[in-house]
Amino acid sequence: MENFRKVRSEEASAGGGAEGGGPGSGPFADLAPGAVLMRVKEGSKIRNLLAFATARMAQPATRAIVFSGCGRATTKTVTCVEILKRRLSGLHQVTRLRYRSVREVWESFPPGPAPDRPEGGSPASLSVLKNVPALAILLSKDALDPRQPGYQPPDSHPSPSSPSATPTPKRSRGDPATGESSAKRSQLEPGASEEDQTA
Repeated sequence: MENFRKVRSEEASAGGGAEGGGPGSGPFADLAPGAVLMRVKEGSKIRNLLAFATARMAQPATRAIVFSGCGRATTKTVTCVEILKRRLSGLHQVTRLRYRSVREVWESFPPGPAPDRPEGGSPASLSVLKNVPALAILLSKDALDPRQPGYQPPDSHPSPSSPSATPTPKRSRGDPATGESSAKRSQLEPGASEEDQTA
């Protein structure tokens, strides 16, 4: 592939079914009309996505948001969802994982004088069909059916930004950690005998 460059990448059309692309054909066909759809891409900035998503979810009319990403954007999709769940408590989650077919079109470099390339000839075109993982995560303020696959209830644990009920005591540098015994501090150094340690 060193003599080729990628010209374009497009989603391959599936022959009907849930992967089609028409309205209601996504992973969440029964979404409310006011749901926000966030398409996360590889080059998307997390702070921009979260600023928009947080502002929209703060509006009382917005009841649900869907983050979707495929390929190398799946980790960024999960990151956005987890941060938003910490910012806004009480969100119900449904996760759907599937594969998308992506067609990449590659063309050879234009013919020209190069030591490793023969002169003349027309540029060749190459088409590659790849299946990439795609992730769609629905976050809803309203309760969802807990029996559907991929459902996660709202987090019952307090977020780390909220103050805890019992503060943990701070220890100074010289204090041993909890559970650390004095035997651990009197371990032999490598190469030293027991008599050298006691003397």
